[in-house]
Amino acid sequence: MAPLCARDVMTAGMATVPPETPVAAIARMFADRGISAVAVTDTAGMLLGIVTESDLPRRLADENEQPSRRLSRLFDSTAGGADRYARSHGVKASEVMTERVVTANPEDSAAHVVRLMEEHRIRRVPVAEHRRLLGVVTRTDLVRTLVSQQAGQTNNLSDDQLHRAVIAAMQRDPWADTVNTAIHV
Repeated sequence: MAPLCARDVMTAGMATVPPETPVAAIARMFADRGISAVAVTDTAGMLLGIVTESDLPRRLADENEQPSRRLSRLFDSTAGGADRYARSHGVKASEVMTERVVTANPEDSAAHVVRLMEEHRIRRVPVAEHRRLLGVVTRTDLVRTLVSQQAGQTNNLSDDQLHRAVIAAMQRDPWADTVNTAIHV
């Protein structure tokens, strides 16, 4: 079986908004649709940025900033502080979005997408081709793919074949103890 690529596991049609969308409308979309991110795109469908649910609580956090944070401000760059202020006080998508979006190409392997998520500590990776948004791969998409692959692999195995497959998998992993572990199928 050929390795899966981003196109195979993505959800087509990520929710999008234009850059002038009010932040309040985005918050309503999150609540009403049960989603946690929207892509910000231009009229041609080109990806400009992304707004996630984690971008919105910054508004509350910065409103309640305590004076004890003064020491940390001494070590923060002026540009970083200005950017944080602008994002926490923005009123439209273009002011709060993350512009440097980590994306995958449709032909990137699913393993590459997983590495992007782990390296950048993100929950979703938009799939774009020449900046044109095609879809998104979420952790849920990856779990669904894993479950469907495993179901297909084990449904047709006899108990003996399954027993041998488990032992073989354990022998490939140096941390697995095949001597003191009994496998019963």
